[in-house]
Amino acid sequence: MGISLVKGQKISLAKDSGELSKVVMGLGWDPAKKKGFFGFFKKTDPIDLDASCCLFDESKNPVDMVWFRQLKSRDGSIIHTGDNLTGDGEGDDEQIIVDLTKVPAHVKYLVFTVNSFRGQTFNEVDNAYCRLVDSATQKEMARYSLSGGGNYTAMVMAKLYRHQGEWKMHALGDPANGQVIEQLLSVMVATL
Repeated sequence: MGISLVKGQKISLAKDSGELSKVVMGLGWDPAKKKGFFGFFKKTDPIDLDASCCLFDESKNPVDMVWFRQLKSRDGSIIHTGDNLTGDGEGDDEQIIVDLTKVPAHVKYLVFTVNSFRGQTFNEVDNAYCRLVDSATQKEMARYSLSGGGNYTAMVMAKLYRHQGEWKMHALGDPANGQVIEQLLSVMVATL
């Protein structure tokens, strides 16, 4: 198990055994169980969280976006594995695979977001997390819990950024409102 990150924490992505080349950002969640009459749990509406990644240059201009409507960056360095509409199942419900060796040199920041496409708030989500995995070893390097509720529909969860020739991660956990990544641009820019 990797580092359990807290909001605002920064970690280096350098490996002891050499340079990190490919990482996977995983997102997982479950719909919150609601109590109905007589204390029994009642069925909840499906929760459709979406993992997204926006690429920014040094001037904080968006260069590209990877999300359920564009599953691959134009340069091919970042791939989204597909849209999960319910959060059902074990493990990661959505993944974004980043080949750090192929991210163009003019891209300085990769910002990862989670949004609720159907507009449910994070009060209605359980066991939500994002995690960073070394693709070569499948070792979890870091995990950030998104649970804890809140009356918001999105979160700017983390950013990867270049610093002195090395990739670093900054756990953000900034709540926002928006149902698609395009509605979160101003919030993302404010984190850079």
